Amino acid sequence: MKAYVFPGQGAQFIGMGKDLYENSDIAKELFDKANQILGFNITEIMFNGTDEELRQTKVTQPAIFLHSAILAKTLGEDFKPDMVAGHSLGEFSALVANGTLSFDDGLKLVYQRAMAMQEACEIEPSTMAAIIGLDDDIVEKVCTEIDDIVVAANYNTPGQIVISGSIPGIDKAIEKLNELGARRALKLNVGGAFHSPLMKPAGQKLEEAINNTTFNTPACPVYQNVTAKPVTDIAEIKENLIKQLTAPVRWTQIMQNMIADGASSYTEVGPGKVLQGLVKKIDRKFPTFSA
Repeated sequence: MKAYVFPGQGAQFIGMGKDLYENSDIAKELFDKANQILGFNITEIMFNGTDEELRQTKVTQPAIFLHSAILAKTLGEDFKPDMVAGHSLGEFSALVANGTLSFDDGLKLVYQRAMAMQEACEIEPSTMAAIIGLDDDIVEKVCTEIDDIVVAANYNTPGQIVISGSIPGIDKAIEKLNELGARRALKLNVGGAFHSPLMKPAGQKLEEAINNTTFNTPACPVYQNVTAKPVTDIAEIKENLIKQLTAPVRWTQIMQNMIADGASSYTEVGPGKVLQGLVKKIDRKFPTFSA
């Protein structure tokens, strides 16, 4: 069974998607359409902008979505997923890939999500940190003991977890986790505390947008971040998408469940090879590919 996975924020780079635009009529048409839908020239930023421009959440999220969703469209008959999943933002790319969302609706939702998250980030200064070399339960316990908002946000691989919260809370957690022997405890260059309670204002706006969007019956299951389980029920998919903003990304569990359910290969669709690297840390021999 073929599993296709879609990356999230952090995979972006200047020049992303340019080769698709120049070499595929389908891609060119969709990129041009995206500029019209968004009301600004996102392709110019993607192809020729600065890192600073591309790092803005309201640009990064639609840019990564476009690269992934358009790349999937160019695969034609070769694209026959048996199961899909996306890391955080990548879940929207996965839902376009399996037919749950149209390309247009997926892009509009991603942009609304990005704008809502950017606004939430401006309400209270917040950040995230990568913790490497400690068991998940140790990291979770430290988070609960800190008197500021700090939570486990991304379960990326065994021994690699990202925490999210207020800046004072993250600073305290890093200090404590270093004392407990973390191999690395590194603050990330992100605009806010994604997948934490601090994203609650964004969740309320996203819920309204999702409820006003048409969802179709998926062609194959999507393994969703919130539960790590395969889902085909439209109501459940919507509910999990809304919860996703404040709930952790259970990527380790998604990969383990896909393998247990018969995945024979992983193909990463989008910029970079981050997800292939994470799969290799679960099972070094597992076949991985770039689309």
